[in-house]
Amino acid sequence: MSESTIVAVLLALGGGFRDAYSYNIRGNVFANAQTGNLVLLSQSLANLNFYAAFKYLLPIIAFMIGIFVTDIIKNKHRGNIYIHWRQIIILAEIIMLFLVGLMPKSMDHWANITISLACAMQVESFRKFMNIPIATTMCTGNMRSATEWLAKYYNNRKKGVHDLKDRNKSIYYFFVIFTFCVGAALGALMSNVIGIKSIWIDATLMLMVFVIMFRNTKTN
Repeated sequence: MSESTIVAVLLALGGGFRDAYSYNIRGNVFANAQTGNLVLLSQSLANLNFYAAFKYLLPIIAFMIGIFVTDIIKNKHRGNIYIHWRQIIILAEIIMLFLVGLMPKSMDHWANITISLACAMQVESFRKFMNIPIATTMCTGNMRSATEWLAKYYNNRKKGVHDLKDRNKSIYYFFVIFTFCVGAALGALMSNVIGIKSIWIDATLMLMVFVIMFRNTKTN
């Protein structure tokens, strides 16, 4: 179930949602796109704006810590027969996202750290769906892969080879990208309507993933 389409959809919705939330509610910081934060960090340092640089540095460090912690959890619980190690990651995400909804604006730094930590744990844990590598917290790689498979299908078709697998892979990538965008739009709208606590919608999506994964208890 961790590689199923429904899980990919829910994770992509959540990934887009929290990026829009962190940018609109938590001081124009990206939760997922650490490349964007690196650019903003470098720009702030160039302008000698050290406060802004610090703001962008924190989620970058948190993201790296999230990757490190995820691999530790994976190695420790990979053989757990009672709960899948990815469910442990999702449960941690739910708790962190719920706590973010309790943090006031004065704790934006801590909120961004927590969100980036959750994003890193997700992107490290869920890297393949329908047997193809896909990210649910960012789109650059997915856009490249979607276009690459589309070009491969087009080139093979010109040679008289009609391989629908290449076309279907491209469509699947574009579908996940579209889902991410829907999540981002929803995050922007709910951020304006509900405010800080709108992140609990994302936590609810992760709870759905947690429950769905009980349908397959086989460990990977």
